[in-house]
Amino acid sequence: MTENTEVVVIGGGYAGVMAANRLTQRDDVTVTLINPRPDFVERIRLHQLVGGSHDAVVGYKEVLAGGVRLVVDTVTRIDAANRGVTLAGGGTVGYDYLVYAVGSGSADPSVPGAAEFAYPIATLEEAQRLRPVIEAMPATAAVTVVGAGPTGIETAAELAEAGRTVTLVCGGVLGPYLHPRGRRSVARRLAELGVSVLDGPGAKVTAVTRDAVRLGDGRELPGEVTIWTAGFGVPDLAGRSGLSTDALGRLLTDETLTSVDDVRIVAAGDSAAPSDLPFRMSCQAAVQLGPHAADTVLSRIAGEPPAPLALAMVAQCISLGRRAGILQLAHRNDAAMRLHIGGRPGAKIKEFICRNIRWQLAHQARKPGSLDFPAWAKDGKRRQSLRARRGQVPATAERAA
Repeated sequence: MTENTEVVVIGGGYAGVMAANRLTQRDDVTVTLINPRPDFVERIRLHQLVGGSHDAVVGYKEVLAGGVRLVVDTVTRIDAANRGVTLAGGGTVGYDYLVYAVGSGSADPSVPGAAEFAYPIATLEEAQRLRPVIEAMPATAAVTVVGAGPTGIETAAELAEAGRTVTLVCGGVLGPYLHPRGRRSVARRLAELGVSVLDGPGAKVTAVTRDAVRLGDGRELPGEVTIWTAGFGVPDLAGRSGLSTDALGRLLTDETLTSVDDVRIVAAGDSAAPSDLPFRMSCQAAVQLGPHAADTVLSRIAGEPPAPLALAMVAQCISLGRRAGILQLAHRNDAAMRLHIGGRPGAKIKEFICRNIRWQLAHQARKPGSLDFPAWAKDGKRRQSLRARRGQVPATAERAA
């Protein structure tokens, strides 16, 4: 009789659901997904939740394989020595293998007043808390969005398109990831929507009060609401559990996504730091890292050596309201290229991607293991980057490659 293997997945986001579904390929594997919410959160739509155009929630029955046991609770500690996790609601769950996919959330802001007076929106609960505040505001009330990354841009555009008066405070460059051509396209669209964009070194926020934001150059921006989208952090579960992490708190792994401390623990998504060279925090990375984490576990169960990572980040897609967007294309090593698609086509592509990711999750629930990314969608230079970091080849050689 074949021995059953218990696999616990911590975190029911994009990476966790992908991993859990893929693990159900084997009948002798029991999969338990532990998540603090009873529903799946479409995190890439949280700005729409704030703007009132989407609720950003999907029932797990739609995206999770029927064979996966869902436990709605929070893991407070991982006991690697005894292969178990402690739950906030009481009790423990044992495992043979653990997939660590706790995701990311808002970073603790160090700016005075930001934690007290600004609204973060990196999680469902944060976005849900902000939405009625926005709805109760007069249409003419000023909204300040802090942060020039995709979340800040998308939130500013969504609210401006709904008729709100919005100022986007960049603290530096608008859309730092974007190619200059793509950045100009985004700036034009924000201007069309009436968003006031404050960028450059003087636009760094130094303090937040109940009704204003202060900048490094001395300006003070009065506003009814301040929305904070600057930076992401990860839960400290790994560190609290005695596992090795990077400076941000992501679990340190090798190139198979296996913890450097324990061969029975595998990481995926925003909370993973493979070879201390993590991928950009994004849904794009999560839907690739989740399946790879599952494959690593399945390989170990089968007594086979797991394969190293082979994935690529090939674009960044940003919505600019419901009628425009931008697809910033990138080289396979995640460096933005000159080419981008903007305007109405960009919006359609972004919406297609959002819907397609949800379809992918549902498809994997029905046919686990059917998703494999094509060979061309791989970053062939990652190994060179790793060797350069380890001093095996000169860094200048890597840059020239």
